[in-house]
Amino acid sequence: MRPRILAALALGLAVSAVPAAAQDTKPGHADPASFGAFVAALRPEAEARGVSRATFAAAFAGVTGPDPAVLARTRRQGEFGRPVWDYLVGAVSAGRIARGQARARALTATLDAIEARYGVPRWIVLSFWGVESDFGASGGSVPTIRALATLAQARHRGDLFRNELLDALAILERGDIAPSGMKGSWAGAMGQVQFLPSTYLRHAVDFDGDGHRDIWTSEADALASIAAYLKALGWNPDLSWGYAVALPPGFDLKRYAGDLSDFARAGVRRIDGSALPAAGRASLFLPGGVGGPAFLITDNFEVVRAYNTSDAYALAVGRLADRLAGAPALTAPWPSAAARLDQAGLRALQTGLRAEGFYDAEADGRAGPKLREALRRYQIREGLTADGYATPAVLEHLRARR
Repeated sequence: MRPRILAALALGLAVSAVPAAAQDTKPGHADPASFGAFVAALRPEAEARGVSRATFAAAFAGVTGPDPAVLARTRRQGEFGRPVWDYLVGAVSAGRIARGQARARALTATLDAIEARYGVPRWIVLSFWGVESDFGASGGSVPTIRALATLAQARHRGDLFRNELLDALAILERGDIAPSGMKGSWAGAMGQVQFLPSTYLRHAVDFDGDGHRDIWTSEADALASIAAYLKALGWNPDLSWGYAVALPPGFDLKRYAGDLSDFARAGVRRIDGSALPAAGRASLFLPGGVGGPAFLITDNFEVVRAYNTSDAYALAVGRLADRLAGAPALTAPWPSAAARLDQAGLRALQTGLRAEGFYDAEADGRAGPKLREALRRYQIREGLTADGYATPAVLEHLRARR
């Protein structure tokens, strides 16, 4: 995997909506009485980064204490706690597809220019925009400074949010946005593209030429910033994120990775009837197990995951992009909720596979590429269906060996 993607995934893992119990060794709690002391102690560090006293004072004007609603959100999760198919229902709805296609028509010239400059397809850019903010309609209403200060004072995930808070102050010092306009999600992701401040500083662009990088109100800046970020992460313009496919009867699931041409020779076909590309590597992704929807995912899928490390999120972005471009809906059935492991079950599976020598990462209770790979190798060894799908049955099989 490319180094830039690895670095971005590391950041994504740090800020994605994983339950605090899985990532925080000792979760903090914001204390209103000490909030003022926290802010005062932050000021010298901000000044050392070039933030003036006037900017600092304006940023914290009216911010007198932590936001309890923000702390409450640290105990929840979205795309990581729901089945993939449930997440797709909302993320790739008929209404969202229609709205996205309408925005594509209205922004044709802008999207043409973005594609020409960054080499990222308009449908992928629009899809991120749609998933993150419903095409700019819901970029978040939480004041970013208060949200980040709340998380930083509580030391939620160590120093991560303290650094993001300092970066947010640096953005205000640059004058791209006023404190009153700097809003986003509860975790400090900002504007129509939901960039953290550090991502904004590195990748946001002024595409409309007004002298400000505005991901809050400028559609051109928002869309171009998404494309610039994906290009920096290593988006390959010669491949899609992946391809919805149908497997031929008797397909050997042990051949789950290889060249796209090899999959084509084995009888794998795209569900829209078009040919697979003649070149490029891919791996088989069966997010609902064998018999459910099947996908060949490329390195670009990992680029999407660098934006948000959830498989459900990445699949939603990819499928929304396909549907915006006119691809057909999936027809293969999804499994029932009973056919998947919950978070505790996934942790148990990861622990068991680690004991068998197949898994070398944290037992975090999340399905992802490392768990899929480990599970497939275990399934192959045991003569099981090698679909990489974590079910109660495969966990029981593993436990029976111990």
